[in-house]
Amino acid sequence: MKLHQAYLAIAFVGSTSVDGFSSPQQGRIMMPTVSSTARFSAVVEEVATNGATADMKMPTAWECDEEAECVEVPACDDEECRTTLDVRIHGKWYDLSGWRKAHPAGAHWIDWYDGRDATEVMDAFHSAKGREMYKRLPASAPDTAAVLDASTAPYSQTELNFRKLRDELEADGWWDRDFVHEGKLLAIWTSLVVGAGLTVDSAAPLSTFLLALSMTNAGWLGHDYIHGIDKFANFMRPFAAVAAGLGPTWWSDKHNKHHALTNEMGVDEDIATDPFLFPWAPDPEHDSPLRKIQHLIFYIPFSFLFALWRVDTLQVAVESVEEKRPDAKNELWYLLAHYAVLLTFFPFQVWVPAVFLSGLMSALIVTPTHQSEEFFEEYQPDWVTAQFRSTRNAVTTNPFSEWLWGGMQYQLEHHLFPSMPRSKYPLLRPILQKFADENNVPGGYRESGEFEILYMNWDLYRKVAEADPVPGAPYSRGNGQLGAIDSQGGVAAGGVGLGKLM
Repeated sequence: MKLHQAYLAIAFVGSTSVDGFSSPQQGRIMMPTVSSTARFSAVVEEVATNGATADMKMPTAWECDEEAECVEVPACDDEECRTTLDVRIHGKWYDLSGWRKAHPAGAHWIDWYDGRDATEVMDAFHSAKGREMYKRLPASAPDTAAVLDASTAPYSQTELNFRKLRDELEADGWWDRDFVHEGKLLAIWTSLVVGAGLTVDSAAPLSTFLLALSMTNAGWLGHDYIHGIDKFANFMRPFAAVAAGLGPTWWSDKHNKHHALTNEMGVDEDIATDPFLFPWAPDPEHDSPLRKIQHLIFYIPFSFLFALWRVDTLQVAVESVEEKRPDAKNELWYLLAHYAVLLTFFPFQVWVPAVFLSGLMSALIVTPTHQSEEFFEEYQPDWVTAQFRSTRNAVTTNPFSEWLWGGMQYQLEHHLFPSMPRSKYPLLRPILQKFADENNVPGGYRESGEFEILYMNWDLYRKVAEADPVPGAPYSRGNGQLGAIDSQGGVAAGGVGLGKLM
């Protein structure tokens, strides 16, 4: 398609309004208008010269390795592979069509940001090495970059100020890990497992309780290590698989998407919990009788959380081996080792209830910090502001709760800086409060007491249970947009979260 045709395409597409869809107690929110992005690929055509036809050189594409070293190769058929995939990072557009297959975390991550800015996501999830590697990738064609710049939201002042804050924190060593603190947390986990093993015959209920606490604690430790970008975190990455039966590959695919596209309806799997739990009133086509009693039975699907995660982990682990994803075979061995120990030392009547009790505790922690806040019908170009608007912290009231929440009480700190060790979050809290005030972030820095936020989540379920279905309400599995759950394949397609149990 010629360049002027691309401009015409943009003109025909026009502008679309972007709405925010909030929980019932907040009402509907209008978001800034952002133009749709016209996507096109360069096509080399024959050019007439002196009445004759001169052949231009054949079209080319990029092929990259895992070190982001790219070479030009003959372009493939556009119907079979990507020949255009442009992503903006720190103000520059990059052609990632050749990098997508080499991307260690999977091609789907690159696809979700086609024609979009990925600066904050790039900085949040990658090590210093990774943030240097992308600079070696080929730049987008100038004409393509010009078209995309004209149709992509400019950086907000909040985003620019956030990048300055991040640079300052990095320079001050906020990503340095406190190994004394790590040792204490690992010692607590070890004592719980040993205690559960020692009481398995003499006091089975106590063994179940201790084992459930160890599972939840292992989940939070593994969560921190999988997010981490330092050497210790990389070494401890298999911990979640060995200690909790949760695979790093599954976790990264699901959880990092939640971080990148938080509370985007139809995209964020963490809020796609129907048909058991509806965080907003659905379209009649996607309704369920269970919605009317969800506030009365919420603890039942909550209890299935860990069991579901374990099943999904095993499915993804096997698929990852078949797809030859990095370290997939080792991850499967770690998971098998976990179940070998679990089934050898703990009887069925101890470990099965522990899985469900751990699921209940974990769901009570991870669910209210987002579901009480704003939901978005469309992609949010200002990632920083979206994190503030979709996240609420919990203020714990005692040392046991502070430990049990596993850093998730500092949900905003974690979402803005997911690779930072969680031990840093309490000290980061006043810094983010000041940032919210100085940048006039809508809603500011949001936090509530640990019991208040649990009530807010329950009250949301109650209000949605009492509401009538809403024709045209967003479908929790997406409507074909970039990153839509139903269009990505894998375990999430066709049902995700607690709703997959239906």
